[in-house]
This record gives sequence, C-alpha cells and structure tokens, in this order.
Amino acid sequence: MKTLTEGNKLITEHTFSVSQERLFQAYTNSEELEAWWGPEGWQTENKRFEFKPGGYWHYCMKCEDKSQGDFYGMESWGLGKFKEIHAPEKFLYLDTFSDQEGNVNPEMPEMEIEVSFIPAEGATNVVTITTFDSAETLEKMSEMGMIEGYNSQMKRLETYLNQ
Repeated sequence: MKTLTEGNKLITEHTFSVSQERLFQAYTNSEELEAWWGPEGWQTENKRFEFKPGGYWHYCMKCEDKSQGDFYGMESWGLGKFKEIHAPEKFLYLDTFSDQEGNVNPEMPEMEIEVSFIPAEGATNVVTITTFDSAETLEKMSEMGMIEGYNSQMKRLETYLNQ
C-alpha cells in the first residue's frame, strides 16, 4: 500500500488480486460494502445507498470492538453524494460527516473522493484521491487517524475478497 499527501490531497494506492469488475462491485454493492467498509473492529450499516449520479449514500460506522477502549460503542455517521460514475473504471463522490438523520455536520470538512480501479497484471490497483479544502484540513484529518483507518479498511477489504 502506498500513501502520500500533496498539498490538500491524500492519495492512496493498494493492489488486490481480483479483476477490475470484481473490485468495483465490492465498492458499489451495498451489501458487500457493509461487509468490509470502515476500520477493523467497526461495523458499517448503510441506511441509504443509491449508486447513481446524484444518488446518496448515508451510512453509520459503529465500533464493536471492546479492546478499542473509549471508541467502543461510538457511532460515526457519514453522508455521501455520488457525482460521477464510470463503471468499472472509477467513481467520484462528496463525503461529509453527518448525524443519523442525514444532517451535515458543518464543523467537519467535506471531502471530494475519486476512486479509480486500474487493471494490472492479474490484479487491480485501487487509487483513491481525497481532496480537502486545504492542506491544514488534511493535516487535521490525518491527526484524527484517517490514514490509519483507511489502511485498516484496506486490510478488511483484502480479507473480504479472499474469502
């Protein structure tokens, strides 16, 4: 896995030993996404998932791992809006923190996220570019554990795909 920052962008790359179509499906099918999305020890539930341009993704990640201390039982809600879909090559969405009703938390940043699926020899690279409003916002999110959470999530996806 590769992770780097460039100004206000967080760029990650991970290679999976599955086809482009299979990896795209794992990201774009609601039931599959619930099976692996979020850091280890967290379970995701999609309250609304409309994978189409202009469609919404309203979800909750809940910590179910008692060994994570104060995080145990915590819920983190998000609201995404799909902007572009080019199956199976890539999709682009806006992601924000929200409450369980889907109201955006104005104190937290909005992120534009582009997920690309690039065929490789017998595998597929997933490249995610997360764009923030500023480098300072990216730094704040990094300090909150976003990069570690993403890396943990990729481990979950790898385990899921290898079942």
